[in-house]
Amino acid sequence: MALVVDTGPLFAAYDLSDNDHARCVEVLSSTHEELLVPAPVVVEFDWLCSTRKVPNAPLVLLDDILAGAYTVVSLTPEDHARCREILERYADADIGFVDAAVLAVVERLNEPKLATLDGKHFRCLRPRHVDSLILLPG
Repeated sequence: MALVVDTGPLFAAYDLSDNDHARCVEVLSSTHEELLVPAPVVVEFDWLCSTRKVPNAPLVLLDDILAGAYTVVSLTPEDHARCREILERYADADIGFVDAAVLAVVERLNEPKLATLDGKHFRCLRPRHVDSLILLPG
């Protein structure tokens, strides 16, 4: 089993001033599972770092990826098709591509939990493989 990581906890773990920093570091550092980051999350992470003025975080994240702390998961053609389905189904819920990609990866890997701070969106999304996802940190 692995833990798929959404943008929120990843960003909070690298931004010392983030209100969720401590609990996200705890979740990410205490798991014994492989930490999987869907590729679109890396792009959104970079965007957040730019807009919230955390300039060195992308370099530190890349160092951690290269050191094996995280595995970046590329999207498959099937994931892209699933993203389209999710975006269409939840068009009124302000679900973006990154959230759809995260859900597609979670479903493909049959993971029952997700590291995310986006409970608003991920509580309304209905995964194919479980009734609902376990969202960490709780």
